[in-house]
Amino acid sequence: METISNIFLFTVNHVIFILTCLLFAVYLTLSFISAAALRKYLRKNSYVDYHSIILAPLTPSVSVIAPAYNEERSIVENIRALMSLYYNNFEVIVVNDGSTDGTFNRMMEAYELERVSYFFDYRIPCERIRGVYKSHNRSFKKLTVIDKVNGGKADALNAGINISKKDLICSIDVDSIMEPDALLKMVKPFMEETGKEVIGAGGVIRIANSCVIEDGQIKEIRLPNEFLPRVQVLEYTRAFLLARMAWGKLNGLLLISGALGMFDKEVVIQCGGYSTKTVGEDMELVVRMRRYMAEHKRPYQVVYIPDPLVWTEVPATRKILARQRNRWTRGTLETLRTHKKLFFNYKYGIFGMLGYTYWFFFEWLAPILEFLGYLYFAYLIIVQAVNWSFFLLLLAFVYFFAVFLSTWAVLFEEKTFHKYKNRKDVFRLIGTAFFEPLLYHPLTVWWAMRGNIDYLRGVRSWGHMEREGFGKDKKTKPKADK
Repeated sequence: METISNIFLFTVNHVIFILTCLLFAVYLTLSFISAAALRKYLRKNSYVDYHSIILAPLTPSVSVIAPAYNEERSIVENIRALMSLYYNNFEVIVVNDGSTDGTFNRMMEAYELERVSYFFDYRIPCERIRGVYKSHNRSFKKLTVIDKVNGGKADALNAGINISKKDLICSIDVDSIMEPDALLKMVKPFMEETGKEVIGAGGVIRIANSCVIEDGQIKEIRLPNEFLPRVQVLEYTRAFLLARMAWGKLNGLLLISGALGMFDKEVVIQCGGYSTKTVGEDMELVVRMRRYMAEHKRPYQVVYIPDPLVWTEVPATRKILARQRNRWTRGTLETLRTHKKLFFNYKYGIFGMLGYTYWFFFEWLAPILEFLGYLYFAYLIIVQAVNWSFFLLLLAFVYFFAVFLSTWAVLFEEKTFHKYKNRKDVFRLIGTAFFEPLLYHPLTVWWAMRGNIDYLRGVRSWGHMEREGFGKDKKTKPKADK
């Protein structure tokens, strides 16, 4: 019996070590691919005059769609920021998704809106549209406001797509802040002759907590003062620069963030629009579009743009962050289960063989295995069977690799885009990398486990995502996203 137990412990220990090495090998590989792709991108785009895109006769038109639910405090400023984007042929569609506060009245008053007769077709199913509004002030001719019955973010985006009149759609969270030239950079891949049809493009999401914001624009970039937002800066930098850049290069990208994404409108409509049956509608749409193109044997690309394009507020409290990560886990699991046909399927190319498979093992399954590893270690302590030399060696290996990867991401970002001008902010961010594996990462594992448990329990709600807002007045009651 003792021999069997020893064999079991020996096997499990070596399996854990092999899986750890495999995980780190994958991360390093993606990092090297990202570094090479980013250098090539920066070298290529250093000669690009984005202003010339405005004058190009074949520049595609863009519909910027922003769902809004209970955004009374900031809706006027947010719309003003969207209307000031530097682009020649675009419209802004704000979808009032059944707000229960004064969001709609604020828009009506500030932008002199009036209901108009507007022909459209429900090409994508959505909740009833109660009215379409335009301004009689020519200064706001690019603005269209939809008032509809509440149906959630995905449903609101579908309503905006039904109303839109342009070639491309750009979905954005209405409380996010786009860089003025974001549309120019996102449109560029759609205009390039590569032999493949570009169906989607996404870019880097930056964190606006603690930044100085005036009139809907970032005036001064600052590193968040609070630990949770600051550690998310580190997390986002690592994810966008060292992972998504690589998957974009490999054409295996599964996710374009819901905070900002641009898509070919006709392909979106042919695929049925955003799904209202998942809490991960952004990821599910990208996967469904890619699957549609592959099954119809149409060469395509989903492009990742490493430029910082949009700024958004992230959760500053553990309670709200837990809800967000719970939802992300459930959304990932819903998408993976819905499109399980893709798993290691050579018919879908790199997307099926590597992209989907990576998300299955390293984004969904890895936290579960890590949690089980914690339980296994607790068991070893109880039975006094811990090989402390092996454990301490493995712990040091994991810890310093995590710190190294985060530090590399920070330094790589500083070498390229250098958004944090204050050197102290860079050192604070690197210092945060030493605390993340100990204080933050275990929480993300637990939140992922809760997300899986809630999925099995049948929880399908988005949950409330309270925000402090970008304004200076923090006493106002925060809103809740639907």
